[in-house]
This record gives sequence, structure tokens and C-alpha cells, in this order.
Amino acid sequence: MGFLLPILFGVFLLFTATPPSLSQLPPTIMAPAPAPTPPSELCNGIFLSYTFKLGRKIPPNDTSDQPYRFESVLIVLNNGREELKEWRVFVGFRNREILISATNAQIVNGTDLPALVGNGTIFGGYPVSDLLTAIQTAGDLKQMMARIKLVGTQFMVTPPAIPLPSNISLVNDGWLCPEPTFQSKRELTTCCTRDPSIKVNETTITDNFLPRQPGDLTIMYDVIRAYDQNYLAEVTMENHNPLGRLDHWELSFDWKRDEFIQKMQGAYPTVVDATKCIYGPQALIYTGLDFADVLTCERRPIIVDLPPTKKDDSTLGNIPSCCRNGTILPRIMDPSKSASVFMMQVSKMPPDFNRSALFPPQNWRIKGTLNPDYSCGPPVRVSPTFYPDPSGMPTNKSSFASWQVVCNITQAKTEIPKCCVSFSAFFNDSIIPCNTCACGCVSETRRTCSAESPPLLIPPDALLLPFENRTSLTVAWNALKHKTLPNPMPCGDNCGVSINWHMASDYRGGWTVRITIFNWGEIDFPDWFLAVQMKKPALLGFEKAYSFNASLLSVDGGVNNTIFMEGLPGLEYLVAEADDLDPKKKLRVPGKQQSVIQFSKKLTPGIQVAERDGFPAKVIFNGEECLLPDVLPIASGDIRNGFHMVLSIIAIFVAFMIRL
Repeated sequence: MGFLLPILFGVFLLFTATPPSLSQLPPTIMAPAPAPTPPSELCNGIFLSYTFKLGRKIPPNDTSDQPYRFESVLIVLNNGREELKEWRVFVGFRNREILISATNAQIVNGTDLPALVGNGTIFGGYPVSDLLTAIQTAGDLKQMMARIKLVGTQFMVTPPAIPLPSNISLVNDGWLCPEPTFQSKRELTTCCTRDPSIKVNETTITDNFLPRQPGDLTIMYDVIRAYDQNYLAEVTMENHNPLGRLDHWELSFDWKRDEFIQKMQGAYPTVVDATKCIYGPQALIYTGLDFADVLTCERRPIIVDLPPTKKDDSTLGNIPSCCRNGTILPRIMDPSKSASVFMMQVSKMPPDFNRSALFPPQNWRIKGTLNPDYSCGPPVRVSPTFYPDPSGMPTNKSSFASWQVVCNITQAKTEIPKCCVSFSAFFNDSIIPCNTCACGCVSETRRTCSAESPPLLIPPDALLLPFENRTSLTVAWNALKHKTLPNPMPCGDNCGVSINWHMASDYRGGWTVRITIFNWGEIDFPDWFLAVQMKKPALLGFEKAYSFNASLLSVDGGVNNTIFMEGLPGLEYLVAEADDLDPKKKLRVPGKQQSVIQFSKKLTPGIQVAERDGFPAKVIFNGEECLLPDVLPIASGDIRNGFHMVLSIIAIFVAFMIRL
């Protein structure tokens, strides 16, 4: 029994001794800490991240405005249950960035690189714009994620400062993105989820196409014939804005896959040249093609409409809604002229020699002569367009593939107006002209006049003269008014079109306004229109226009808030500036249209016509918003003083004789 005592004592110690703590264990056997879960795996929606990779100083050396190169990566990952079609992500750049390159994406408004993006910009996927789900792809990240490498220049971000955007968010309709959070000093992330107030069909496989979207102007790109090496596309531009229009439209876009235009109907490129094909990869593929018959090989062609004389031309025209010199009117003026159509035969390049390999051009832009500026989004695949069967059968024929480009009128603060407004009234004998440099001033002009000085008052008859011929009248008039003349004198407005709003009368039962439109340019304006927006009390009293076809129009929904005017039959043509019929005067005479508008006070008691109530808040000519004067006419005693009136007439007569 004695030999059992040591064994029993060892067992007793084994069961009564305190086990060692984890801190007492050797380091080699400590359990590793679990790795933190990546934020992307915690997101059950659309995960966005922006990571700053590199920044370094670049020439020139400038302590006051030093440029730096930056490299960063934007990630868009679909962790949700539905396919994300045509993804759009806003990146809030804020260091005056100039974007030089972006892989797998493009700027959605069609801006070419390099591009100024210091106020933020929206990216869209290209060439792949849709992100599938993990359910659809068994977790294949190549189909679920877009990785965009960004390279550009920014200013005054001295290391070790790490520039990150102010915000990143998904801008597709129906998504909510919380404020992004910092995962590190270099990474910004957010997880966007569906807006619960919007019903979504939560199926694994979604519809093949996105719905067509509204816009001020829409462009349809329909492939109506498809072959292995080329296809025939019909392009339809349609105006949906009651105050939007285009004159002498110019349409441009970028070919991304070395395509070229072989033939066209209903429109024509401004440059007919196949040189870039002959010296490019196209000549190596199309060895038997006579490139003399190719219209254009420009990477970014500019397309214009044909004149009406080509409408029935079997080769160039002969399609509906073409050949109107590039005029697209609002539907309220003429529905038959609210769209423009042309067709083009597009030749493809390898690896796209397949009937189903169809890719629309990118970076669409459209502009007119004196029209609003449009910003166009990327082409979005939509359901096929249906056409009446050409055989005459009561059926519809669909396109092989269709894309929609949505363009909206922009109101950027940096845009220079193309027209201006002057004010005058029966209670003041001076005209308040258009603002100085209302439509811009070139540097050469600024050397001989002041671009900062306000415009000088002018006598009524000076409105009929070009600005360069008003000097003597203006000097005499301001001397009569005891106004000090600046040195140098103010520059002109430099506008091709100006509108004079003259308050002609104000009586107990109503009031009248005379509107005069001046065309100082070299281009005629057929089917012109003028829209005037005023405060609500004044519009309630609108009755009629005597020489214009005028009506109240509701813009942006709601009550009628706009007076829409166009020429009566025979007066819808605003001619360009021309030489005076008397060659001795050596003057240019503007094209002119004029009418009186009558208002009643029956529904607007207490309206202050002489104050702001009688003057417009916005004037739009052919879709372009015109710049208004900074001041209004004020009541003056000069008009009631016969002596001053005689002096005015004498001063104007003397100045006119001197000018002759």
C-alpha cells in the first residue's frame, strides 16, 4: 500500500490545482485574434468604396498653386438580390481635379477626357454597364463588380494630406446611400440599399431592359438591319420640352470600336474624309473596299441635317422627318416638326464580326445655333422600337436592338447667354439697354472698352442702330441727362438677338406692353418663338397680343405661368441683319418683329405695373434664356417737361447729323 500514496497524492494535485491562464501560456500556443469582417461583406446592397492609392508632386513648382498627380480606385459591387442595370456613381471631387483617365467607366454627360471634375462628377460603366448578382453568377466577382482606376491632377494637396472626395453615392433611381464612412485614412465606403417606399420585383432574373426615361430631348438609336460586318441604324431626335428647340442642329458622338460610317440618308457629316481608315486598321481588314465611297472615318463625326431641297432625293433624303435645315420645334408649335430622323450604315471591326455584336456610339452631344445647351447621358439599352410594317400589313416590325440617349437643358452658371433684354417705359424717356457684355466680350474688345462698367442710358431711336453706331447719340443723350461718361466707354452686349420690353400704357382698366425682337445676326430664324414668364398677378390679366399668336402655357406643370408667342401666318420669319436700303448711310438694319400685348386689371386689383409686376421675370427666345437688365425704369419728370423734351429732340438731331 505504501507505493500507492505518491500516486494518490499526484491525482489530488491534478484535480485541485488552478489551471494556467491564457496569458501564462507560451506565445506559440495563443489563439489568433479573428480578422475583422470586410465592410463589403456586411453590405447586402450596392457597396461603394473610393481608395486613394498614390499622390506625388508634379511640375511646375508653384507654392501658390502646386499640382499633384493622384491615383485612386473606385469599386462598385453588387451584393444585392437584383441586377443593377446602367450603374451610375457620383464622386464628390473637391480639389479642382482634372481627370485624365478612367478604366471601365466614362463620365455620363459625355465629357471627353481630360475633364474638369472639381465640382464632382457622375461615372457610368463602359463597356460593361450592368452588374449581376452573386445569385445569378454563383459569386463571380468579375460579373458582380466594377473596378475603376482613376488617374488625374489635383491642386494644393500637400503630403501627408490624403485627398478623399466629399461624398460617394449611387445615383440610380430608387436607391438610398448613407453618408460614407472612413475605413482608413485612404478609404471611403458606403452601402446603398433600395428605397423601401419604392416597390421592387425581387426576382433573381430581372427584365432584360430598363424603361425608357423622359427628358427635354431624347435620341433613339435603333438597329433596323444587322449583318456580320455592318448594320443599319436609324437615329431619331425628338423634342419634349415646350420651350426647347434646335436650329441648325449639330450632333456628335464617339466611336469606341473603330467603326466608320459608310452611307447616310437624311443627314450628312460636316467632314467627308476616309483618310483615317486608309491609314488605320480598317484598311487592313476591308482590303477590297473602295474607301472613296466611305463618308467619314472620323472617331468623332459631326452630323448635320440636310436642306429641304434634298427631302425627295432618292440617295440622300427620301425618309420621313428629315431635311429641315436642322430645325426641331416644340410640339405645341408643330408636332410634325418636333422630331428629326436620319439613317446610317455603320461598318464594324473585329472582334465584332457577328450579327449580334452591336455597340452604340458614346459621348453624345447636340447643339443648335441660338438654342439652349443640352447635356446628354450615355446610351441605355431599352426595349426594341416598333415600326409600322413597310409591307403595309396591319402589324408592327421591331428593331433588332434599341438604345435611348436622354438629353436635358442645362443652366450652368458659367454659360454665356446668347440673347438679352432691354427695358423702357412710357414714364421714362430713356432706354435701359442690355447689360454690358451680356453675351460675352472677347479679349480684343476689352482693350478698347470697359467690360465692367454698367451700360449707359440711350434714347429710343438708338435701339434701331447697331451698337457701334450708337456712340454719338449715347454721348449726347447722357450729356443732356447730366450723366458722367466713363473712360473707356462700356462695351456692347454682343448678342445676336435682343428683345425690348416697353411698357406702353397704364390706365385704370388695364395696361399694355410693346415687344420688339431684333435680329442682329447673320442667320434667319424661321418659325421663331418667344416665351415670357411673369409674376402670377400679371399673368392673370393677360388678354391678347395684336401682331403675334400668343397664348398662356403651363410649364413644369401647375398653373399657366408663361406667355408663349409666335409669328402669325406670313410673319413667322425673323430675317437676319442686312444693309440699309440707302447705301449712303452705310448702316446695318436688324431684322425686326413687333407686337403689343394687352392686359386687364379686372382680376388683378392693386397690381403695381410700374414696379416689378409689369416686367418679366424670365424671357426665352427659341429656347434660350435671355439676360435681363439689372435695373428697372423709374418714373422721371423729364417726360412731362416740354422744355426738356425740346432739348432732347435738338440733341438727338445734332448727334444724328454729326454721325452722317
